[in-house]
Amino acid sequence: MRDVVALALVTVAFLVLPLLIGQTEHKVMAHMQNRLGPMYAGGFHGWAQLIADGVKFAQKEDVVPERADRRIFLLAPGVALVPYLVVLAVIPVGPGQVAIDLSLGLFFALAVMGIGVIGSIMAGWASANKFSLLGGIRSAAQLVSYELPMVLAAASFAMAAGTLSLTGIVEEWRWYWLFWQAGAAAVFFVAGLAELRRPPFDMPIADSEIIFGPYTEYGGLRFAFFLLAEYAGILVLCALTTVLYLGGWKGPLLPDAAWTLIKVFALAFIVIWVRVSFPRMREDQLQRLAWVWLVPISLAQLALTGVVKVVTDL
Repeated sequence: MRDVVALALVTVAFLVLPLLIGQTEHKVMAHMQNRLGPMYAGGFHGWAQLIADGVKFAQKEDVVPERADRRIFLLAPGVALVPYLVVLAVIPVGPGQVAIDLSLGLFFALAVMGIGVIGSIMAGWASANKFSLLGGIRSAAQLVSYELPMVLAAASFAMAAGTLSLTGIVEEWRWYWLFWQAGAAAVFFVAGLAELRRPPFDMPIADSEIIFGPYTEYGGLRFAFFLLAEYAGILVLCALTTVLYLGGWKGPLLPDAAWTLIKVFALAFIVIWVRVSFPRMREDQLQRLAWVWLVPISLAQLALTGVVKVVTDL
């Protein structure tokens, strides 16, 4: 019975929290760009805008291009979306408050997150559109480039905690991680943004260059699933960063889950701020950032963690 309730709560969180992040993005971008955001749907400050968008998408026709690989084209949105739901089930929000507590939770989360990118690659290949194919190829290139520094940065956290369990990492977390694991945190977060194809790493979508990349031929609910996958990816990335680097649920006075949500949404604000503040990178700049900067930094952080653990047993 407990497992059923836990999975139900995870499903509700998966359906609600990404919408809150999306609404936050609308409002934060509006303020940062000195303009009005959504103001009418639902009445008070347009709180129901994303719900209205969902209804609009549901009313649209689901068109499959004549020359598309129909089966892969139809499956791609699900492949992009479902992995983030699965990852959310292994992220703890409090002591014992996790749907599935795996001893290899960090390894599992990183492995499943990579599958979400495959949905975009499938969409690009199956659409029979040259712009979609180019966007899919760019998605594949980003996955190859940024998966390595992301895994290396995560390995530094696991080495510091002495466990691959996400719950165990939070339990072993100490305040000085804010300093000696800062390099790993920066690499993990930046690589995660690139893997999610969020600005300034949105070259696979790049509407000014390739229309809308892998999603060009999509409409209706299937396009909405890709949008939901983007915000669910932000939720998962911020939750993992919170667990690995910010001590998860640890904090004074407030309930455990409240601290987790506060930290997650603080990081989500940073994701939105980066989108507004930085222009899109070129492909050569993207690859240079990964291989010239992030990989060496993550390797140096991993070496530092190993030395500190051996010498001081922190």
